Amino acid sequence: MAATTVPHFCNDLGVEKIIVGVKEFKCMGARAPYDHPHVFLDMGGDTEVICPYCSTLYVNDSALGALDTDPPSCLVEPESAQ
Repeated sequence: MAATTVPHFCNDLGVEKIIVGVKEFKCMGARAPYDHPHVFLDMGGDTEVICPYCSTLYVNDSALGALDTDPPSCLVEPESAQ
């Protein structure tokens, strides 16, 4: 079993940009039942990536913790991200 869980982020607020503290994560659009397929995104050497489903721009800020987002509340708790 993996030692860490890949964080899931959502865009319930419908904002254009979400700042995150990680470079690898899953985007699910809005929370269920309005979610899209949970797509794994990896920024690699870049500092931003656009979700191909919902067009949310994710920007990395290394000053944030792995589970922190701006705006707040975009993290989806592991048990509800399934």
